[in-house]
This record gives sequence, C-alpha cells and structure tokens, in this order.
Amino acid sequence: MPLKRKLLAATLLSAVWLVPTVPAAYAQAQAPSQPAPSAKAKEKAKDLSDNKLDAVAAALGQVATLQENYQQKIESAPPSDKERIAGEANNALTKAVTDQGLSVDEYTEILVVAQNDPTLREKILQRVRSSTK
Repeated sequence: MPLKRKLLAATLLSAVWLVPTVPAAYAQAQAPSQPAPSAKAKEKAKDLSDNKLDAVAAALGQVATLQENYQQKIESAPPSDKERIAGEANNALTKAVTDQGLSVDEYTEILVVAQNDPTLREKILQRVRSSTK
C-alpha cells in the first residue's frame, strides 16, 4: 500500500478513535458487529509496552489536531491549492506519528488491534484523556 494510502487509513482510524468521546457514537462503536479479537491480536495487545501505548496516544492526539486544522485549510482553499495543502497535511501527519518513534504501519496496526480489543483501546484512550487535561 503506498504511503499516502497508509497515512489516509491511519488518519481515518484516528478520527474513528475520537468518536467514542461522544456517548451515542461510543455506543455505536461498541456495537457487537465488530469482529472478536483474534488470538494473534490479543497476543499483540499484551506485548505492547507502556512506552508504545504512550507514543500511540501522543500521536493520536497530534493526528486529530492536524486533521482538523488541515481539513479547515483544504475546505477554505481555492481548488488550485487543495492538492498542495493535502500534501503538506500528509507530511505533517507522517511527522506526527514518526516523531513519537512509530512507523505509520506500526501506528495503524496498533489502532486496528485496539479497535478490536476493548482493554487496549481503553488504555490508549485513558492516556489521550490524561494528556488533554
């Protein structure tokens, strides 16, 4: 998968992560339609260090802020500037993740595992909440 698509997927996952802060959306995110975590996913979740979870939470907060800022910039920009701004956003999002010591692939993979593991998801969300206080 090209880097641009990987980053888009990671950004979309990040956006989905912030939805649970709204009660109705949280209930929907907890819907039983989500697949049960596989044994491999559960093992992966157990192997994540506190440092990795801290890094994911920090990146998640930065990605969310960047996503909001760049979305506004893109919406208000003239059509001729939208692609350039999207490229800047892509670079900024990549930097937000890699500055935390994670690759985009690793960040995305952890978010996918956490989507299917309520315990891991809660650990990350607690870190996000404590960093925004």
